[in-house]
Amino acid sequence: MTAGQTDPVVKSAYGSVRGRYERGVAVFRGIPYAAPPFGPRRFRPPVPLPPWEGVRDAGAFGPTPPKPSYSEAFAHYLSDPVVPGDDCLNLNVWTPQPDPEARLPVLVWLHGGALTRGSSAVPVYDGHAFARDGVVCVSVNYRLGVEGYGLFPDTPPNPGLRDQIAALTWVHEAIEDFGGDPGRITLFGQSAGAISIGALIAAPQTQGLVRRAVLQSGPPEASERAKVRRMVRRMASRLKIPATAEAFAAVDRDLLLHTQAEVGKLSSPVVGGPAFGIVIDGDTVPRNPLEALTEGGAAAGVELMMGWTRDEYRLWLVPGGLLDRVDRLGAVAFAGAMARCHCGSEVPRGYRALHPEARTADIVGRLVTDHLLRIPLHHLADARTEPSYVYEFAWPSNLPDLGSCHALELGFVFDTGEAPESRKLAGEGAPQDLADAMHAAWVRFARDGDPGWERWDAAHPVRVFGDRAPDAENGVAYTAYGPLDRELALWATDAAAVTLEEPVRTGRRSRWRG
Repeated sequence: MTAGQTDPVVKSAYGSVRGRYERGVAVFRGIPYAAPPFGPRRFRPPVPLPPWEGVRDAGAFGPTPPKPSYSEAFAHYLSDPVVPGDDCLNLNVWTPQPDPEARLPVLVWLHGGALTRGSSAVPVYDGHAFARDGVVCVSVNYRLGVEGYGLFPDTPPNPGLRDQIAALTWVHEAIEDFGGDPGRITLFGQSAGAISIGALIAAPQTQGLVRRAVLQSGPPEASERAKVRRMVRRMASRLKIPATAEAFAAVDRDLLLHTQAEVGKLSSPVVGGPAFGIVIDGDTVPRNPLEALTEGGAAAGVELMMGWTRDEYRLWLVPGGLLDRVDRLGAVAFAGAMARCHCGSEVPRGYRALHPEARTADIVGRLVTDHLLRIPLHHLADARTEPSYVYEFAWPSNLPDLGSCHALELGFVFDTGEAPESRKLAGEGAPQDLADAMHAAWVRFARDGDPGWERWDAAHPVRVFGDRAPDAENGVAYTAYGPLDRELALWATDAAAVTLEEPVRTGRRSRWRG
């Protein structure tokens, strides 16, 4: 902020807000996009907020949605601040030029956290670097857990997803006043945020609102209604109440969170278990989002970027010592993985042949995360006619055992590696040139639709960020064939017929600078 510069004020159809200038960027925090979802509105779809009078202060993050805290094991690696209050359907805007004439590209961030944790207030998600580089960045809070994804007989499903639709509608209608171009909106999200984006770009209510989308470590999918309903019934049984929205709305908020945490304690992406998720509802999600995007013509014209981290599963297995426990289970762990992935024994045998040096936990982790995450994204890229770009994040954390784990790439994408919350996953000394490369790719994609490498085609080009291979320049490599093609063949072909020594599809290999 220069001498004499006043706080930025933006007037939109929703009301006027006063932000702050921080390091040359205008920041507006805690702007409500819908009414507080409590009282008679609890467990119900979001309700529009009437325009307010005067100028609303937007200097601090708004309330975060109700959520249980991370276990001690996960809190060692992940931060999840809590801001108390009911007005939790809010968003934040970072903009270099709060002027309707600016018409800058827009990135809208949806955080992860298994649809039960996380918020836009996590310091890793600070949007300053995007605004610094000419992009308006918006981050969104939405209802979580049973409040956002409980399945009840007396209220419409997916209120958390409906929150996101309301926020996206707000962005489309108001972002021009903050300097953004409503015709160049890019959704980006990680894990549950990416799963949400898959449903959003397939939803009938959002067609035409999104130009591009980035899915980081999360595929388009719908959860089984019976599985989500079972989670609600288990909570109801512990609370000794009917499994209805009316009964749950009468329960103290803290007690509800405690019960949710207890019921979901043993759940994880690797082992499964009861969990909340987006369900087919005949309205916002008329069919499985992956099917809608690959077979149903949804999101026509939407350009995609998608990818994963090389060792996704290590964030799920390292905290709490699960990596060693899975190793000790041996054949029992393989049997559980086969049941989780609905595959025969030839698939894990093929993985073992491809990775003879890997421990049991690594084979199980690769197997499950390929089935749940990488294979659906691979399928999505194959099926789309619109441009798609695929990446892999391969830099291993400086902390023991984490490798290139789930969520590690976020500090690089946001260029927030100096934040203590980023170092909780990356350790000390994360390479800035890698952050420069990844952050620039996301900026280019939002601005031009081209992140800087070849679009997906029959050669399956994958941009590999942070590979420490001997031939990589600056620690960043580019590979012209999909690194999972060998593993993918095992799911579709008799393992005995697959040549395991070489990639199933080969192609050009070159080196690109970050």
